Amino acid sequence: QVQLVESGGGLVQAGGSLRVSCAASGRSSSNRAMGWFRQAPGKEREFVACINWSDDNAYYGDSVKGRFTISRDNAKNTVYLQMNSLKPEDTAVYHCAAARVWYIGRLYRPSWYEYWGQGTQVTVSS
Repeated sequence: QVQLVESGGGLVQAGGSLRVSCAASGRSSSNRAMGWFRQAPGKEREFVACINWSDDNAYYGDSVKGRFTISRDNAKNTVYLQMNSLKPEDTAVYHCAAARVWYIGRLYRPSWYEYWGQGTQVTVSS
């Protein structure tokens, strides 16, 4: 089993920055991909970004490209999401997820990921 715990969410004004973290424990070494998704009330879960544990390959959703950066610290088993130039439409619960297989064609789908964290709330005020 893999446990994922997010932290770092909060309230920020539009244009501000926030960094959320995801700490992995358990059999986390078996996972190749870590992803961030977000879900706003009444909306479907949306892909934000993903990163490969072994190299620098990373991908972003169109709505966050150029504003968000995903990174990893293998020694700490932690993945980060740095969010800059935040907009009110970025308001959502942000979840991290882990997948055993790195397959570009599927990494955008929530169903590809086997493990999920509980999420952390990010609220951007206008």
